[in-house]
Amino acid sequence: MHIVYPAVVSALLFSIGVYGVLARRNTILVLMSVELMLNAVNLNLVAFDVWLRDRLHSGQVLTLFVIVIAAAEVGLGLAIILALYRNRRTVDLDRLRSLSDPAATGSRDTNTAPTGPPLSDPAHPGPATTGSREADLAHVDPAHADPAAARPGDTT
Repeated sequence: MHIVYPAVVSALLFSIGVYGVLARRNTILVLMSVELMLNAVNLNLVAFDVWLRDRLHSGQVLTLFVIVIAAAEVGLGLAIILALYRNRRTVDLDRLRSLSDPAATGSRDTNTAPTGPPLSDPAHPGPATTGSREADLAHVDPAHADPAAARPGDTT
């Protein structure tokens, strides 16, 4: 067997993988392109192992290690992609450039309800904060209310 044939096929596979990594914007397609590049390396390792007639079959053993690493990389990569999709609702690489919280940048869905305590309570007019943490918590959450700090006539 000539070494040129698998080397050319490997070079073509690797080139397609590099193009996929550089041109694609979908993270799953980028992950597939990385796998294509690793398979091109595996083809080179096995081809040169056969061509050199290595007694220890070092190329094939190294290929097995690369396959194991590639399987772990796919599992971890898909887990990261799924976590990103849950948080950002997209797998587009252009939208995932920022590491900031999507709620802070405004890219998250605006139909969600606010999660923090209200700034002011219509039942108790006045400033939203009193300066005392216990009084503020008692105003927002009755579970934190101190009976001594309760206002007269307050039923909460």
